[in-house]
Amino acid sequence: MVVGLAGVLVLAARCASAQSAPAPEQAAPVETPSTPPAATPSASEARWAFGVSVYTYVVPHDRDYAQPTITADRDWLHLEVRYDYEATETGSLWLGYNFAGGDTLAWTVTPMLGGVVGDTWGIAPGVRGSVAWWRLELSSEDEYVFDTTTSHDSFFYSWSELTLAPLEWVRIGLAGQRTRAYKTDRDLQRGVLAGVSYEHVNLTTYVFDPDTHTPTIVVAVGVEF
Repeated sequence: MVVGLAGVLVLAARCASAQSAPAPEQAAPVETPSTPPAATPSASEARWAFGVSVYTYVVPHDRDYAQPTITADRDWLHLEVRYDYEATETGSLWLGYNFAGGDTLAWTVTPMLGGVVGDTWGIAPGVRGSVAWWRLELSSEDEYVFDTTTSHDSFFYSWSELTLAPLEWVRIGLAGQRTRAYKTDRDLQRGVLAGVSYEHVNLTTYVFDPDTHTPTIVVAVGVEF
């Protein structure tokens, strides 16, 4: 009887000891390396956007010439280089600030300041901008060149377009320009335009003063990347 009671007590003590002993620690799961997600550019990591265009002028009773322009934009910064725009054998370098907004009615405005060197020397404040709605777009580039060598040669230059895009790759419209790069009988030349585009390349033809016997033809090729 005593031996049986002692056996029961020993068995109970062992059970109590087993229940009170802490459970063995389990090994922490091993983390396997995973492929990090691809980095996505944030709004602060704006990329450069470049544009190159060449406008070839076929001018009656004057020499023909090509007018190249190179632009570079990153976020608010706008840089631009022109040649043969203010005058032949004359270049200009521009620095501007980009503003943009709107959804249904999208708009852009870039005030600029430029320096002009070559046959014409001067300082030129300017602005370029556009307003687009549906398939219509109105754009304009304007500048006033303060000639630093001869003040009476200071001049207001302007190039404006109003276009309709019946198809995504076709646009037609009206154009106007005011220039001293070549001689013209009209202070403001008015004309029509038609253009096509494919991916990043566009081709546009302008006919200024089409109601005269000596219209000016301009063929423009542009690439954006």
